Amino acid sequence: MTKSLVIVESPTKAKTIEKFLGKNYEIKASYGHVRDLPNSAAEIPAKLKKEKWSRIGVNTEQDFEPLYVIPEDKKKRVKELKEAIKKAEEIFLATDEDREGESISWHLMEVLSPTIPVKRLVFHEITQKAIEKALSSARQIDQNLVKAQETRRIIDRLFGYSVSPLLWKKMLPRLSAGRVQSVAIRLLVERERERIAFRSANYWDLKAEFIKSEDDKKLAFEAQLVRVGDKRVATGKDFDPKSGRLLANSSALHLDQNAASALKKKLQDKQALVSEVQETPFTSKPYPPFTTSTLQQESSRKLNLSARNTMSLAQKLYENGLITYMRTDSTTLSEEALRGARGLIERDFGKQFLPSSPRIYKTKVRNAQEAHEAIRPAGEEFVSPAEVKKRLGEEAFRLYELIWKRTIASQMEDARGTRISVEIGCEEAVFRASGKTIEFPGYLRAYVEGSDDPEADLADQEKLLPKLIKGDALKTLKLEELSHTTQAPPRFTEGSLIKELERLGIGRPSTWATIVEVVLHRTYAFKRGNTLVPTFLAKAVTNLMEKYFTRLVDYEFTARLEDDLDAIARGEADNQSYLKEFYFGNGHAGLKSLVASGEETIDPREVCGLALGEDGSGNHLEVRIGRYGPFITNGTDTASLPPTIAPDEINAQKAEELLLEAAKGPTSLGEDPESSKPIYLKTGRYGPYIQLGDQEDGVKPRMVSLLPGMKPEDVTYEISLKLLKFPRSLGNHPQTGEEVLVATGRYGPYIKSGAETRSIPMDQLSPLDLSMEDAVELLKQPRKRGRASYKPQTVKDLGKHGDKTISLKTGRYGPYVTDGKINAALPKGQDPESLTPEQALELIVQKSAK
Repeated sequence: MTKSLVIVESPTKAKTIEKFLGKNYEIKASYGHVRDLPNSAAEIPAKLKKEKWSRIGVNTEQDFEPLYVIPEDKKKRVKELKEAIKKAEEIFLATDEDREGESISWHLMEVLSPTIPVKRLVFHEITQKAIEKALSSARQIDQNLVKAQETRRIIDRLFGYSVSPLLWKKMLPRLSAGRVQSVAIRLLVERERERIAFRSANYWDLKAEFIKSEDDKKLAFEAQLVRVGDKRVATGKDFDPKSGRLLANSSALHLDQNAASALKKKLQDKQALVSEVQETPFTSKPYPPFTTSTLQQESSRKLNLSARNTMSLAQKLYENGLITYMRTDSTTLSEEALRGARGLIERDFGKQFLPSSPRIYKTKVRNAQEAHEAIRPAGEEFVSPAEVKKRLGEEAFRLYELIWKRTIASQMEDARGTRISVEIGCEEAVFRASGKTIEFPGYLRAYVEGSDDPEADLADQEKLLPKLIKGDALKTLKLEELSHTTQAPPRFTEGSLIKELERLGIGRPSTWATIVEVVLHRTYAFKRGNTLVPTFLAKAVTNLMEKYFTRLVDYEFTARLEDDLDAIARGEADNQSYLKEFYFGNGHAGLKSLVASGEETIDPREVCGLALGEDGSGNHLEVRIGRYGPFITNGTDTASLPPTIAPDEINAQKAEELLLEAAKGPTSLGEDPESSKPIYLKTGRYGPYIQLGDQEDGVKPRMVSLLPGMKPEDVTYEISLKLLKFPRSLGNHPQTGEEVLVATGRYGPYIKSGAETRSIPMDQLSPLDLSMEDAVELLKQPRKRGRASYKPQTVKDLGKHGDKTISLKTGRYGPYVTDGKINAALPKGQDPESLTPEQALELIVQKSAK
């Protein structure tokens, strides 16, 4: 008979734990929760389907009793676990150490109903020592933690299942609202409002290049104009973002182009003198070890990983016993971790990099749970990044290396250096140059935030100035006028959104990645590069929530929930009282009455419209949320909007232009010689496209989107005929005999032959004129994973042509030349090193003509 049954959430975790436990233990995985609130009507028991509350899955009239069901795909798992219990003498529940893990353990016991002893194992890393310690200090399930998690689950269900149906009725079907999701969307929308209200300002200054003597031009250095007479020169912070004008209380000097040019002319060939030199020592302290939030932010910056991918890889590392638990808001390191890090620093970096005592970090985040530990390599002997690469591959290695470096750096000595500031007077103008030398790199030897290569970054961080003393005469090599434009507040990235949620105390480490994923999945935002752009739908929903559910999308109210849940988890507060106040109200309207009021008062016409102003004829312009996406209307005419247009890109003027363009109707390009049907150039929701013929008897005509980068005005009759041939057969591959097709897909044009596909590099080859020879060459190239692209590298600049720089670059498919707009591949056999500027220009001219 098996002595002990250990239940964990995942099979990977089970395999890792199995290494540390003897043959008297059987390890089984529950694969997450074995039961939950019903997700569909099909899961509701027949006897309860007539109950009004069954759709929500919470009996709001009977102490908010939840209806838990075992999903169909978990019934087999439950049966297997019940069979395993029959052979066991005791059960250890080894689910994760957070509230979610506690809840999973409780649900397991409720479903399995064991008659043998049950104990709870808690550990923050999967190592021999941690497992042994957990076994020696096994405890009972903490009912307060379970209540706190259940309260969160019930509140989220009440919010989502009460507000979402209201959105369906008043706006669009299948919309969703969520307690934290709606607040996260509000953050994105508020930032977009700031961008819409923003007015840019233009200002000028001068940049000078000085040398001490003609003999050593290598020591030339740059300086920026900072004062003219007794007035400081205006910078971006001196301008009002809502008006674009100098702030009323600013005494700064606003230079325009004329003033900057006049000053430059006045200073030309004038003597410059060093008026002040300041040298200030500085100390830079290392960053704390990673929390969930900081790991997601840095992983986004350095590794270009989404929050979801970061957490998925971290879960993999944790379950393989390589890092500590990855859902934490604590920056604390255990004694074991401190010993491991300090020993490694002394051995691999040297004693001079090791502080006399360990560094202790305190978490500054609201609602942080200090009992947890930061994310770090597991155990006392940290596994090397190289070993992780062998075991789990490149992606896991890169994330582990990030965690490894950050942990080591957090226990290293400060970086020390000197900052140098020099002021140079020239007539009434004062220029400033600054430099920095690093005398001892300290923690920077191991880790630099935002940089992949600490060694390279150390060099980048140093900015050297020649040795200067007050009174030194300098020669002005160059004076340059510089134009600056203030920038609108940047949109959130995944990382910065998570950082802001953490700052506000909204959500928990276990939920942030999911929140971002839901916002994107529900089309409340889309990604443009790394930024999150809210859609018009997000703006309309946020307007509704702010007006009719003000308290529920208030940042402070949402954050206070975490405090209240913490109090429930500590046994200091009653969960029933909290649920009653949230749902029924107490001196304020509860969720139930807010939804009922919304049913009566929300006008769909009002909430589905976003005002833009008036057109030249006085017509009211607005963006409306329609079943097939957002569109513009002036009350009579309409024009669809692309789904990836940002709210700050549409104003009354742009709306008028779109309405006028839509009113023109489709452009006729001619007649198809094969079918005699007309060919139209049209613009739809997803952009411009070619249409062959008209709709007949309900049958949709053939439609082909323009290729990426194609402009409607450049589409000729000949080009339309070529587009309508897609997918285009080039014939059979000369080696394999399989047909070779040129086609367009979601990510642009590509070629396909059998099971092989390759993207067509449009900067080098035209999909419209691609030959079999070109296709065969492309198919020889190694397949690239996903949409990852080779980052072009500049080999050398070949000179100027007008105001454009001609460069030789190497890209994914080899060397090419570019003027910044037109890219032209080098002919086969052309030696890149021997390429002349004239040859490069000729290639660009030929490509442009083509």
